Amino acid sequence: MIQCVTITEPADKFTRNLSLAKNIKNIILGWINNTEPISPNLAWTVPSFSGQSPEKLGKNWMEYQGIKNWEGLLDPLDDNLRGEIIRYGHFVEAAYRACNFDPSSPSYAMCKYSRKKLFHLSGFSGTGYRVSKYLKTTSGIKLPNWVDKAPKWMSKQSSWIGYVAICHDQREIARLGRRDVVIALRGTATCLEWLENLRATLTPLPNIKHTCSTICCPMVESGFLSLYTSKIDAQQSLQDMVREEIARIKKIYDGETLSFTIAGHSLGAALATLTAYDIKQFFRDIPLVTVMSFGGPRVGNHSFRYHLDKQGTKILRIVNSDDLITKIPGFVIDNNDNKFAEKSGHWIQKLVEDSQWVYADVGCELRLSSSDSPYFNGINIATCHELNTYLHLVNSFVSSNCPVRATAKKIMHKSNNNVKCT
Repeated sequence: MIQCVTITEPADKFTRNLSLAKNIKNIILGWINNTEPISPNLAWTVPSFSGQSPEKLGKNWMEYQGIKNWEGLLDPLDDNLRGEIIRYGHFVEAAYRACNFDPSSPSYAMCKYSRKKLFHLSGFSGTGYRVSKYLKTTSGIKLPNWVDKAPKWMSKQSSWIGYVAICHDQREIARLGRRDVVIALRGTATCLEWLENLRATLTPLPNIKHTCSTICCPMVESGFLSLYTSKIDAQQSLQDMVREEIARIKKIYDGETLSFTIAGHSLGAALATLTAYDIKQFFRDIPLVTVMSFGGPRVGNHSFRYHLDKQGTKILRIVNSDDLITKIPGFVIDNNDNKFAEKSGHWIQKLVEDSQWVYADVGCELRLSSSDSPYFNGINIATCHELNTYLHLVNSFVSSNCPVRATAKKIMHKSNNNVKCT
């Protein structure tokens, strides 16, 4: 029996991060100058994955929501989990399709559809969910006076970023094993959202009791926090809208088994992480809260990760190794990386860790690679980041030994031996 295995030699983490940082600024600025927002326009249809029997999913729903940190489900990728990841990815895709990306439109960066028709008009009928609330995000960047003479799309300060939807179909509730509440958040669209993305220094979370030490302070990216907490005039912040809707849902469905799943892509993934943290922090009796993060950037420091773990927030980061966005902002230093300590000296490592640029990856990771797929030869950086690419990689992923179904089939056809991919 031959087992197909993929072996990679990891580069030195400190050297890799330094070389990567040199290219980040030019790449992101190039994206900002793009006349069209980077959004996942479907070039083909991502097939739904049927998985195993609904009864099994319902009975073990907490495992698929990460109660055991997806132990034994990621490598090889469990078929039921694959179907759930794609299903939540479709909720995010619906947010993209429903958003008006036309800068010349009076309703630029707002939702094109009513809540009742959003799923139908965005091509996702039959979800078993109903949209209960639309969500907006507001930039906290103070605009100069001359911006009044610029095109309106440049100064768009508040924009539609997603929605809250509640599972109402009894058959779907039975299949899922509970009533699920989804918060779906799209990625960056407006000029000010891009500028907030570039505010990459870490800032302490507000209203957190802690001793005055950088290491124990939970800190997050300044721009992400601004988009989550900022408000203008009578416009509520994204934080206020989420808290208000979650409180309403908890009251209406008091006594029912609930789950809260927050799905987002790119900027939406970062805001999903902040939203999950805030929900668990604000509602002490909240049930299981899970994040499905597609191509998300780093959000906070080691202390922020510690607080997420402590409060029981479950995060599944779906990462494409070829996607630059998942490698920024800042640096990541592994506390167990002895090579870095030997090369830099412990005092240098301590100095870097105390800076405002050291982030930490959070939650559990499902690592994919578009380089492993025969469908993505010669793709560019933007394609690696698209939600559509992520959904196709999830659909075709087998395991770390046999990353792609098509590749595994080719190997089996070429070999006269009994090839088994596990």
